[in-house]
Amino acid sequence: MTRLLIVGPPGAGKGTQAARITSGYGVPDISTGDIFRANIKNETPLGVQVKAIIDSGDYVSDELTNALVKSRLEEDDALDGFLLDGYPRTLEQVQYLDELLAGKGQALDAVIQLVADQDEVVARLRKRAIEQGRTDDTEDAIRHRQEVYARETSPLIAVYRDRGLLIEVDGLGEIDDVAGRIADALAERGIAANESSVESA
Repeated sequence: MTRLLIVGPPGAGKGTQAARITSGYGVPDISTGDIFRANIKNETPLGVQVKAIIDSGDYVSDELTNALVKSRLEEDDALDGFLLDGYPRTLEQVQYLDELLAGKGQALDAVIQLVADQDEVVARLRKRAIEQGRTDDTEDAIRHRQEVYARETSPLIAVYRDRGLLIEVDGLGEIDDVAGRIADALAERGIAANESSVESA
């Protein structure tokens, strides 16, 4: 039963590594963006609320986001573990997640933070934008998103660092190399991938 959280700036390859982790550790990748889209598509009561908020240009509240995540964590595939991506984003959400897991006698095992040099990430994203013809994705716009990410996540990262849950991993380099760094860091904490568990059994 592995319960993980992954954080990282835009362009650090978080989505790619999340897919690797879910495959290797046999847990679902639970992304708030995916949860929002699934509920909107299926027109659930929560999804109808989310769509109305997004359509009006407002942010989805902590209360509604928490309710959506709680509903997703109660699905069968998440009962034995998960990888959270994009949640929690606020200290209120951190507290809610703590209480939600504690109510089940559970807790997070580790928080993976992909660390990347901002100039390198900006250069990577700018190159991608040019290749894809996204002329509005300027260097200033990319840097702004990086700064917003840093400002929003720094309080959360501080909380998890204080708890001894934070694992900092260099997010730059080949995909396999980064995945290897994550696996090694988790293994040091006694969190083994499925294959390792089978081999050691």
